[in-house]
Order: sequence, then structure tokens, then C-alpha cells
Amino acid sequence: MEKIKGILKRENAFREMTPADAAACEAYAKDYLGYLGIAKTERRAYDEAIRRIEALGFKELSTMDALKPGDKVYRGYHGKTLMAAVIGQKPVAEGIHVIGGHTDAPRIDIKPIPVCEKGGLAYFDTHYYGGIKKFQWVTHPLALYGVVVKPDGTKVEIAVGDKPEDPVFQITDVLPHFGAEQAGKKLNEAFDPEDMDILVGSLPVAKEEDDEDVKEKVKLNILRILEATYGITEEDLVSAELELVPAGMPRELGFDRSMIAGYGHDDRVCAYAGLRALMDLPAVPNRTGMVLLCDKEEIGSVGATGMDSTFFENSVAELIVRQDPTAGDIVVRRALEASRMLSADVCAASDPHFPSADSPNNMAKLNAGGCMIKYTGARGKGGASDARAEFIADLRRIFTAANVTWQAGELGRCEKGGGGTIALYMARYGMDVIDFGVPLLNMHAPWETATKFDCYMTYRAYKAFLED
Repeated sequence: MEKIKGILKRENAFREMTPADAAACEAYAKDYLGYLGIAKTERRAYDEAIRRIEALGFKELSTMDALKPGDKVYRGYHGKTLMAAVIGQKPVAEGIHVIGGHTDAPRIDIKPIPVCEKGGLAYFDTHYYGGIKKFQWVTHPLALYGVVVKPDGTKVEIAVGDKPEDPVFQITDVLPHFGAEQAGKKLNEAFDPEDMDILVGSLPVAKEEDDEDVKEKVKLNILRILEATYGITEEDLVSAELELVPAGMPRELGFDRSMIAGYGHDDRVCAYAGLRALMDLPAVPNRTGMVLLCDKEEIGSVGATGMDSTFFENSVAELIVRQDPTAGDIVVRRALEASRMLSADVCAASDPHFPSADSPNNMAKLNAGGCMIKYTGARGKGGASDARAEFIADLRRIFTAANVTWQAGELGRCEKGGGGTIALYMARYGMDVIDFGVPLLNMHAPWETATKFDCYMTYRAYKAFLED
């Protein structure tokens, strides 16, 4: 965001980049494309993050008895939520700088007892996860990712649909010729979620394997395939976490290749930026720098791996006790209150085709940098943490000193927009928190859109915040 004669100017800032910055932006986007293609579920995002930070010398916190400035540590939980930190010059008890994003994304989940047969076709019964427009997910090729855990603890990994030789899966839709009744319904009523089953097969079991007592022979064939391929039974699916996501790798978008289209920008684009910012710190920071990659944000940050759990405060306590074994609970509370955080979550970019959704002077624009959002919530700021002006002023100082291009905005027109992030769950500790992230088109759709410039500038902003 630039200031010219006292007037704020928001416009396409790509031309202001130096050749060196443009090359760095392109390299960053290329690496992010690789990450996004791997991190298609929260478990895969977690595993990829661990792989990357361990390659740079980060160590599991439980292996460390004491911590000193410059130590690189991480703590994970249930293979989904991750804390990574670089220990600063000042004690953790004096507060930390946190970048917090989430790695779950809207999707289609498989129910605990999924395999069924209807009209001679085999399906997986599903339950959608997060806020989706249901019609956007029908007829698309879908990939299946997840784990099946057996009673003896054996974990079977499933990843099918993204390799060229893989099969894909699909939610079918009625053809236009028969769709008059569907077309007469409201958009949010036209697709019953109980009918959004995934087509997984059409062939009956072979005659030599036939079980005359089983009437659903196509279902039986699918179960036999699952047993032969993965060694799992129908009962094993009860203890499984299987997710259907759009098949296909993220791609450059546009003749100018200036944008990235892919699944899960919300919020892996910010999670990746925060992780890279921490990994790229050039020296020991003044205050401890931390990145949180959490789960369950799309359904309210609930559960043991969501930010409404005690994972964050427990992690801070684990850091403090390794610097001061005598520290009590009050030290942890004071540290949390003295900390500062960027809630690393995406925001809605202004779409020229839908101007009625915009708050005209306060909407994020593509290629104008990462967007700072003072408050989210809905209607009368319900559910917002609403950052204080003093914190925003200090962020302006940090970003100006680091030559970061950024903008300010909000999430849509009053009483039309709204949404939530993890900001309020962190603000309850008394720390300063504000949302800052990448503007997106097509948010929560199977394929979302971001610009390379905005991705890179958001990373630059996070890095400057951690270094300050």
C-alpha cells in the first residue's frame, strides 16, 4: 500500500518489482506449486512440513532438554497440527512472534460405513467438510487420500487419483434434458448432500469368487479390490480418515502465467508462506519466531487438533520450561499476553463479475500484495477479534522498512460478507492479533486462484514480522 500526497493508492504493483525481486517471486511460486501438489490433505501438509524443516536441522522438541538462542525445534500433534520455532535472543517468557495458519481445506469426507450399492453401481457414502457450494463438486474427477488404521495399529496410506495411471472418482449429476425439476430449485437446495455419493465401480464380482448369499455383487467386488490392493476390510473403514479432493496438480493460470490455480490455497498458501518465512530467517531473531499450522479451521477450529484446543499454550509451556525449569503457570500466561501474532489466512479478492459482494473501498485487489484485515466476523463484527490501532501502526512500520507491498481490506460488503479465522482463539490470551493473508478468487471452490505476486509479498510480510 503506497501513500502519495496523503492518499492511499492500491493498484497492480507488479511493475514496481526489480528484476531480482521478479526472479525471486518466480522461484518462490515454483516451490509453492510443488508443495501444494503434495499437501492435498492436512496430514500430507503436516508430513511435507516436517520433511522440509528437518532437512534444515529442526529437531523434535521432546528430544531437547534445554533451549538456547538459535535452536530450531518443532512439536507435532496427531500428525495434523504443527508448531515450529526458532528460539530468539530474548527468553520465550518475554513473548514470541507467531504466524498461524491452517492446513485443512473444504472437501468431501468418506463416512465411517461408506461402501454401498444402488441400481447395480457401487458408491462411497459421503459427508461434506467445511463451507462448500455443493454444485461445484459434482462431475469433477476426484482423488482419494487418507489413512486406514487397523486394530493392531497398522496404518495403511491411500493416495489414488493424481497419477496419470490412476483411476479417479466422481459425483454424478442429472443431465440437462431431465433437469427441469432441479433447475426450479434454489441453488442451495438443488443438491441433497445425502445424494452426493462417490461413484467407485460398476462391475460385479467374478463368477469364481461369487458368494451366492450376497446380493450386492458390485459392492462385493469393490470390497475384494480393497482387500487385494490395500489389505483392508469393510470393518477397517470404520477407523479410517479418507478425503476426496479435486484430482490434478496445481497449474499456472493465464497466458502471462501470473496466477496459480489449485486446490487448497485456503489456507495452504498462507501456511506455506509462514513456514518458508521461518525456514528462511537469516539469523537468530530478537524474539522467538513461531509458525503454527493447525487443523479444523474450516469447521470452527474444534477438536484436539484445532486452535480452540490447548495445543498452542501447551507448546509455549514446553518451550518455557526448557529455558527455566522453575517457571510456573503465571510465566506461561504472561508470555502469551506479551506475544504478537499474524493470523495467516486468506481473504476474498474483488471479482469484477460480482461487484455487489464488495465493500467498494475496502476490498482486496489482485496483485496489490498481501491483505491486512482488521476484523472478520459477520454483520456487526460478530465473532471478530478486531485488532487495535497501535498494533496496526507498528506493522506498517515493519512492512515499510522491509519494502513489502501490502493492502488493507475487509471480507465483503456489510451484512453480505463475513467469515472466521483463528484470530479470536489467539486474542483470548491478550496478545495482539490481526489477519493478514493472500487475496483469492474462487475461495472454497475445488480450484481457487491466487497471483504469484500476492503469494510472494505475503511471504515477505511474514518474514519481516518474524525478523522484527
